[in-house]
Amino acid sequence: MPTIDTRLPVMITGATGFVAGWIVKELLDAGVTVHAPVRNPDNPEKLKYLNALAEASSGEIKFFKADLLDKGSYADAMAGCGIVFHTASPFTIDVKDPKKELVDPAQLGTRNVLEEVNRTPSVTRVVLTSSCAAIYGDNADLKKTPNGIFTEEIWNTSSSLAHQPYSYSKTVAEQEAWKIARAQDRWDLVAINPTVVIGPGINPRATSESFKIVKQMGDGSMKTGAPRIGFGVVDVRDLAKAHVAAAYTPEASGRNNINGHNTDLLEMAMALLPKYGKDYPIPRRAMPKWLVWLVAPMVNKAMTRKIVSLNVDLPWKGDNGKSVRELGLSYRPMQETMNDMFQQMIDSGYFKKA
Repeated sequence: MPTIDTRLPVMITGATGFVAGWIVKELLDAGVTVHAPVRNPDNPEKLKYLNALAEASSGEIKFFKADLLDKGSYADAMAGCGIVFHTASPFTIDVKDPKKELVDPAQLGTRNVLEEVNRTPSVTRVVLTSSCAAIYGDNADLKKTPNGIFTEEIWNTSSSLAHQPYSYSKTVAEQEAWKIARAQDRWDLVAINPTVVIGPGINPRATSESFKIVKQMGDGSMKTGAPRIGFGVVDVRDLAKAHVAAAYTPEASGRNNINGHNTDLLEMAMALLPKYGKDYPIPRRAMPKWLVWLVAPMVNKAMTRKIVSLNVDLPWKGDNGKSVRELGLSYRPMQETMNDMFQQMIDSGYFKKA
């Protein structure tokens, strides 16, 4: 890991989120002062996990009132900061109005934060939490890649408001960030493009789509089988180290594909079998694609038959070489990540034994 400069504070949006919590821990443990803009800084229950991190560290955390879509609201939190981490963005699949619930908060929120960076002379680097969803929309896109692998050079061109709107929101938000960054020369932008983020949360009742997925592996929802939807996964703790390395490695630049493992839902579930297979109804077989195609829209309206056709039983393959070479990352085994996450969910009462 690079040397962390503790002289200037840093600001991190979305500090109470799943990913940001571990970034905050890394920074606080290094002795950094963290400015955390939140909607309600007077809510001790919402902030208790971050306060506990600060108390156990040599760093300090300060809370400020701000909102992603409120222009100018980040001014106080950003003042005097050297680095800005922008992690705040909605992550939900089941939405009624994708433009209002996904695209506007992602794109306009990014614009709001970066326009404030333009007004804050102390900031020299912004680390943006983008997503591999800005690289691809469906697994079928893999066939169109130059070498049969997703890399940082590739942009998602298959998603839209009508199809995979979450992926579309991440794509337009990152494009907005690069447009603003290239229009000036005082600060530089480093984008982090993680795959599906798994692992334990700083908040043991974290609200993340990945928790919903893993919960289904242990509560019987996938007892008859798991669909083989290919994707990449990364441990949230490794992802936090990627953000810190992107912030403090002078040579860090551009987009960075943060991917620990190329896998699928069934492989993830099977990683849990050795330790938890006797006590929990963890899936042991693949659900056939025709059955997924038949039932998916009835179980989840967001899981359209088009999505099933373009993703189930199709592999996902991503290149993480740049993150290893330039950010110095090493990725922990997927089984370790899955077991740590599942055990935390057991301890937090997500499900009962079968």
